[in-house]
Amino acid sequence: MDEPTPNRKFLRALLAGFLLALPIFSVWLLVYDRQSQSVEARQSITAGWGGAQTLAGPELSIPFKQTVNTSEQVNGQPVNRTTTIERRLVLAPSGIDVATTLLPERRSRSIYDVVIYRAETSGRAMFQLPTDLTTLGVQPGTLELARAELRFGVSDARGLSGNPQIRVGDSLLPLGPGGGTSLVASGFYAPVDLTKANPARLAVDFRYSLRGNGSLAFAPRAGDTAWHVTSPWSNPSFGGEFLPDQRKVGKSGFEATYRIGNLALGRSLLFVEGADETTPDKAAVSETSVAQAASIQLVEPVDLYSQVNRATKYGFLFVGFTFLAYLLFDIIGGVRVAFVEYALAGAGLVLFFVLLLAFAEVIGFTPAYILAAAGITGLNTAYSAAVLKSWRRAYVIGAILAALYAVLYVLLSLEAYSLLIGALLLFAALAGTMYVTRRLDWAGARAV
Repeated sequence: MDEPTPNRKFLRALLAGFLLALPIFSVWLLVYDRQSQSVEARQSITAGWGGAQTLAGPELSIPFKQTVNTSEQVNGQPVNRTTTIERRLVLAPSGIDVATTLLPERRSRSIYDVVIYRAETSGRAMFQLPTDLTTLGVQPGTLELARAELRFGVSDARGLSGNPQIRVGDSLLPLGPGGGTSLVASGFYAPVDLTKANPARLAVDFRYSLRGNGSLAFAPRAGDTAWHVTSPWSNPSFGGEFLPDQRKVGKSGFEATYRIGNLALGRSLLFVEGADETTPDKAAVSETSVAQAASIQLVEPVDLYSQVNRATKYGFLFVGFTFLAYLLFDIIGGVRVAFVEYALAGAGLVLFFVLLLAFAEVIGFTPAYILAAAGITGLNTAYSAAVLKSWRRAYVIGAILAALYAVLYVLLSLEAYSLLIGALLLFAALAGTMYVTRRLDWAGARAV
């Protein structure tokens, strides 16, 4: 049988590489499937504990009677009626100082684990009720101060634990479920008799414990908001509409302090519930609380599924460099490499990503990477010794694979420079190939 031309050898290696695209794509699907299973497992762990939490309040809600004139048609004639309805005047604090201690905890089920937390929150809110409310349609003497409520917002009230304490002066107030604020629909409330307090300068002290997972947010609505958060968690991610004025992150945990003024919020501190078009109703507050909130997420130091997913995107790089070495040994070194031998070597390279995923779920990403890389490098080096009929040539393949795995680990660690490093690596490979094959007659025999 005639010796294939270099062109045919190149096309044979290229075809084997293209056929390996299907198993590499299957690995991507496998990573996505395992990640979906991980999400479901974590959701089952956190079920009943509490989800991502958003805090808001307190707000002071005071009912009052208002006379409303309505017109309707009776027997074709307009009839004016006067009715009395109950509305609520809502007052946000003139100032609020909140401190939260965020205590993370790791829960596991089988090979999956999730980070949950308990947020211990305490603070003081100051309210100042204006004496003239006629601009809001509240007539003097119509406020029912004895039926006022202090409302607190908690996005997932299932997470409330222990006994929240709300105090006005020395009085500990009783609590009721429901309520919520203008920003967070669910929560709890405390009835307060303002006839026994000074509504022009009302100080409210509060303390409550909340369970949740993933992230904790605070939706401010006050003349001046101060929120101080401390936690032993060393990998926070600060997000939302407001970032901390001061923050300190270290191996022992983090501290963050937020200062948010009412001018940054763009909302009135005093409004009539349901009458102010700029105030969201209960059906829309969930979107508002997400839009204007300071958020802290407890980030996992290493998300193994995103790491494995990123690694698989470099699968063609491994296949290309290995096949290029085989091809050069074939057309220059005179060692014939069959199509099946290309395919088997490529299958070993694809298997690396499957081993990486399987081991990473059990022992962590870095040990799994070392173990899978060592196994596949040893396997393909030994196989190359038989294919290339020389251990010296096989060691070249092994060295290429070892270098590729080392470079890939650096790429995964330095995400910001991964494109630059990858581009330089491809440039070096192309330049080396051009140099080695510069005298090659691709259409026939090798040139002298």
